[in-house]
Amino acid sequence: MTRADRHGKPASATVEALRAAFPEAVVRDLVQSGDQQVVYIDPGRNAEVLDWLRTDPGERFNLLVDVTAVDYGDGRPLEVVYQLWSIPHRKALRVKCELPLSRLAIASVTALWSAADWLEREVYDLFGIEFRGHPDLRRILMPENYAEGHPLRKDFPLRGRFSRAEQTRRALSQDMEQYYMPEEMEGRGAPQLVPADESPASAPGSTGR
Repeated sequence: MTRADRHGKPASATVEALRAAFPEAVVRDLVQSGDQQVVYIDPGRNAEVLDWLRTDPGERFNLLVDVTAVDYGDGRPLEVVYQLWSIPHRKALRVKCELPLSRLAIASVTALWSAADWLEREVYDLFGIEFRGHPDLRRILMPENYAEGHPLRKDFPLRGRFSRAEQTRRALSQDMEQYYMPEEMEGRGAPQLVPADESPASAPGSTGR
């Protein structure tokens, strides 16, 4: 357990209280962006520590502003990030948990803040981190049958894992009734396909770009 560079600033009272309550769970702390207090905790105790931050009378971080994640690439651990705000005490705290690539799983905090529901689903969808105990953990931005992985991971190719031809084939083979409302489907004709000799690349004066 270490104290990282705080740019000459002392640890906040919250961090000191957290260290006193959970001496083995606090990994390190630092200050970022001038005054943003950041504390790294043991991912195996995230729910316990976050519940204490939410309910302790001196802290009362009763608003979960955000749950997100960071992937720095090069095989480094992914970070799960909790941005907290205490309405009664008007103070902020950023809590982070580092997860090795071989164990991308952490306890859900939906039982502590209902706002975590969709936020954890987004992190699961885009980073592939499993939130154990989540009541409905499934994709929220990408289609449920999306098979190319998790788009915000550093190892995700810029153009996706499949070729453009395969991506187009999969898109055209989808059951449209799963993605559109009945009134949107009414009166829908056959798909409009552009003949090869009318494609932009073959149009007169086209450079093919």
